[in-house]
This record gives sequence, C-alpha cells and structure tokens, in this order.
Amino acid sequence: MSPIGLFLQADWVVRGVMIGLLLASLWTWAIILSFGFRVSAVKKGIVAFETEYREADDIDEFHRRSAASDQPISRVFAAGVTEWRRSTTGKSIDRGGTRDRLATAMGAAVAQEIDRLADRLNFLATVGSVAPFVGLFGTVWGIMRSFTSIAAEQNSSLAVVAPGIAEALFATAIGLFAAIPAVIAYNRYSHAINRVEQRLNRFADGFHATLSRRLEMEA
Repeated sequence: MSPIGLFLQADWVVRGVMIGLLLASLWTWAIILSFGFRVSAVKKGIVAFETEYREADDIDEFHRRSAASDQPISRVFAAGVTEWRRSTTGKSIDRGGTRDRLATAMGAAVAQEIDRLADRLNFLATVGSVAPFVGLFGTVWGIMRSFTSIAAEQNSSLAVVAPGIAEALFATAIGLFAAIPAVIAYNRYSHAINRVEQRLNRFADGFHATLSRRLEMEA
C-alpha cells in the first residue's frame, strides 16, 4: 500500500495518468521557484532604477548609462526617450501629438513587458484547472477495473476491492498535489504582476509629465 507499490500495481492507464501528473507537478514547481526569483529581481530593479532616475540631472546621459540594463522599467524608459527624439527632431513640433505618441509608446512598452513577465503563468492556470479532472479520470478508470475484478473473481471481499480503489484514489491525490500549488502560485503571482504593472504605469506617467514640461519649455 506504499505510493510506489500503488503505482506499480496500477493499470497502465492509471499509471500513465500518474506519470503525467507527476511531470506536471515537477514543471509547476520549477516555474514557481524561477518565477519567484524573477519577480523579486524585477521589483528590486524597479526600486534601484527609480532611485537613479530621481538623482539624474540629464535625461539623455541617464539614458546612455541605463541602455545596457535588462530591467522592464529600463525598456519602458527607453521607449519614451526614443519616441521623444523621433517627435522632436523636426523644425515644427506638434506638442499635442507628441504627448499622445509618448503615452502610446510607453503604454505599449509596459504591456509588452507584462506579457513577457507573465508568459509562463498560463501553464500554472492550466495545471490548476485540469489536473484534478485528469486525476479523477484515473480514479474512475481504476474503480472500473476494480468492479471488473469483482465480476471476474465473483468475490466482493475487501481484499479484492481495496487494491484497485486505493490505486484509483492515489491518482486523484496526485492530481490534487499538482493542482493546489499551481492555483496558489497563480493567484499570488498574478497579484505580484499587477503590482509590477501599476509601478511601471506610475513611472511612465511621471516620465510623461517630465517630458511634457520639457516640451513646453523648448516651445
């Protein structure tokens, strides 16, 4: 009745379900750990970048220094600077159009960074919603096999029924073992990504205001 014994005694269909759920669980934990480190690094990068940005005297010089950064907030900042340079190189400057293009460029950069950051969350959502039903399929198949054994041996004693039912319920347990961490991690990381998106949008709004003031001064 050990987990390994239940796996070895299970039907090949139930065994395949167990293997698939265990692989999904391993990949889920790999995503949970890697995503946790990644979100933490992004948050620290935002704090460090905002501190350096507030201390910078020259936007162009700060852009050159931060060009090699791989942080999402750095790419949002670079999108704003790039659009600023494109919109202010001509002899006549459309101030209203420049403001709109700056907002669009940085908003698109924020959306792109959030999509890149949340790329693997869909797997957690899939495992969280599908794994219990996959485990339930293994359970149903195992119980059907138990009833088949009862009919074949014409014996309904517990010794005949128990092994097949235990194997079937073990498949459900593995499904829940894969689904519960996936659901918890998905909810927690979705909240974390929303917080990151809010901070990126706040930075983009502040940088947009800075460029708008600079646009009025140059005009």
